[in-house]
Amino acid sequence: YIFQQEAGVQNVTIKNVSFKGTQNGVRIKAWGRPSSGFVQGVLFQHALMINVQNPIVIDQNYCPHNLNCLGQVSGVKVRDVTYQDIHGTSATQVAVKFDCSRNNPCRDIRLEDVKLTYQNQPAAASCANVGGTSSGLVEPTSCL
Repeated sequence: YIFQQEAGVQNVTIKNVSFKGTQNGVRIKAWGRPSSGFVQGVLFQHALMINVQNPIVIDQNYCPHNLNCLGQVSGVKVRDVTYQDIHGTSATQVAVKFDCSRNNPCRDIRLEDVKLTYQNQPAAASCANVGGTSSGLVEPTSCL
């Protein structure tokens, strides 16, 4: 496998946004392959989701067209990401999905005042290889 020398992304704030009928809402994705990259210090704040398929998602196993990365794990380190005041509706049952790398788990992920519903019911959350906290009202029930 080729080790990718990639720059990091840090200290990013996204706030006061609305998503309507989109595939993704607030999303972080990283290729499932060796890398020197990182994502840290990200704040998603005051976001409204209206019928969004993946309102909150981290995908460290992204592999477009399953080419050159299938079965590998992401070397991109994801940490210190906050989701604050995220509300609305999900078009799918799983509204919060953290699919992180088994070799480089997501760390310090925070959910604060998140309320996402699916067909007028609380939505679901899915977590793999992620650590963090939740505070305030958090629906779906946090898997952190």
